[in-house]
Amino acid sequence: MGLYTVILAAGLGTRMKSSTPKVLHTINGKPIISYVFEAARALKPLQIVVVIGPESNGIQEALRDERVTFAVQKEPKGTADALRTASRKLVGLKTGKGTVLILSGDTPLVNPLTLQQLVTVHKRKRESLSVLSFIAGGDHAYGRIVRDGDNLTSIVEDKDATEEQKTISEVNSGIYAMESSILALLREVNMNRQKGEYYLTDIVGIAARRGYRVGSHVLGYETELTGINTRRELCMAGLYLRDRIVSKWFDKGVSFIDPESVMIDPDATIGMDTVIYPNVFIEGKSMIGSNCKIYPNTRVIDSTIGDNVIIKDSSVIESSNIQDRAEVGPFAHLRPGSIIGVSAKIGNFVEIKKSVIGNGTKASHLSYLGDAEIGDHVNIGAGTITCNYDGLNKYKTVIEEGVFVGSDTQLVAPVKVGKGAYIGAGSTITKDVPPMALAVSRTSQKNIEKWAEGKSDGKDKHKTK
Repeated sequence: MGLYTVILAAGLGTRMKSSTPKVLHTINGKPIISYVFEAARALKPLQIVVVIGPESNGIQEALRDERVTFAVQKEPKGTADALRTASRKLVGLKTGKGTVLILSGDTPLVNPLTLQQLVTVHKRKRESLSVLSFIAGGDHAYGRIVRDGDNLTSIVEDKDATEEQKTISEVNSGIYAMESSILALLREVNMNRQKGEYYLTDIVGIAARRGYRVGSHVLGYETELTGINTRRELCMAGLYLRDRIVSKWFDKGVSFIDPESVMIDPDATIGMDTVIYPNVFIEGKSMIGSNCKIYPNTRVIDSTIGDNVIIKDSSVIESSNIQDRAEVGPFAHLRPGSIIGVSAKIGNFVEIKKSVIGNGTKASHLSYLGDAEIGDHVNIGAGTITCNYDGLNKYKTVIEEGVFVGSDTQLVAPVKVGKGAYIGAGSTITKDVPPMALAVSRTSQKNIEKWAEGKSDGKDKHKTK
């Protein structure tokens, strides 16, 4: 008897007021459905079936790299009908028995540990149907857990609840563990005439009346188990996730100056003794080393940062690799494919694109280096640019070890500057420069004596009539 998982993700999500399916809205840049899928995958089920609507290609695209079976609910007939649709795809259950874990596709913050606890309790108590519940505070519209003593008898939807039932604080999370035998009861669920849907919650009462062992277990918290139906709830879920992630990194030796202003992706990692300043966004699978300082208004996306690195204010780092003891910023932009060497310095208003910057090399200010391979201990003067694009193709610039590039230099690729060469300020380099050579490309300076005197009284005596 193995574990199978069904994720119900066919809901239209009309309260989101969006043309995008609800479960494709993002938290920290990742779709809601991805969080739910990852929580399910952590339990290593034999199969995961995701129920989608007929126009949910975006969900299939979001999970394209996962081992998943899709079941299409052709009409929005409710959660019981959705589970019935999924049951036809549960290949292993056609020849044997098993436990089915049902999740809601709009509950992204559920902890895999909570799901494992539900499955464990379900098996230990030998229940046929187990409901994951939580204690709700304040006004809400959750379905109430109705008991007769310790026995669960039904789940009553908020709109159907009596005044007495509305005082019940234990509510349904929409997450269930059930034995495969319970699936046969889906055919006994009647349509709710008012909504024209079949409610999965009704199966609890049916199973209880049939004498099956049914239980409800308070194992999670409201913030963890709340479904997302509106943009406000989406925002609140993001804030809760932020706090949970920051708390984890606090416990691992990371410092945050203003934890309420940062956003750290769940897949990101941060080394001990690193300090994160306000308004820092660390996205994707970024890896931040130990003893780094990341100053305010910085964004790091899918990048690797070594140990003892300093990222100064207002820098953007995309799909790049910054090695130990390097400094970047302020106002620097590392575009995808950039590699910054050990102890290198990329200064203010410098843009790097798909380039390798050698160890100890400095590009301190106001430069663009694209499609370049730059060796160790090179000095890049202010205002230097690699002219890598001719309107049709991109070309490479190679600058070997120990080169000194003067300010305001243009390197017209493809071009190579040999080891130890010097380039005079204001030069336009269109040909390879040999090692240890001095390259200068300027017109001769011409001074016109007393030329400005004619402008001193506001009249230009040199103006052509």
